Amino acid sequence: MDSKPDAGVLDAARLGAELGDRATLVQFSTAFCQPCRATRRTLSEVAGMVEGVAHVEIDAEAHLALVRSLGVTRTPTVLVLDATGRIVRRAAGMPRTADVVAALGQVL
Repeated sequence: MDSKPDAGVLDAARLGAELGDRATLVQFSTAFCQPCRATRRTLSEVAGMVEGVAHVEIDAEAHLALVRSLGVTRTPTVLVLDATGRIVRRAAGMPRTADVVAALGQVL
């Protein structure tokens, strides 16, 4: 996962979902994106293993304003948020489980 932090902060109102107590994995997907399905499984599995971590999937086509404001240019794109909703990591493409766990380790 890319280590360049984004200055953005997301909250439950902007995402349309509650944030995790410790971290949130935000996934931007589209309906016909095959890698998005595998990413959903990976992120859900990791969120289920780590207490206080939530996985939020956002339909990129239905939330174009948010997609544009965050500079999301392809799906899947994954953002890792800390407990305050600050974007601390981002990656485009299907992440490996080990990379997601490592990114969370830096946040937690």
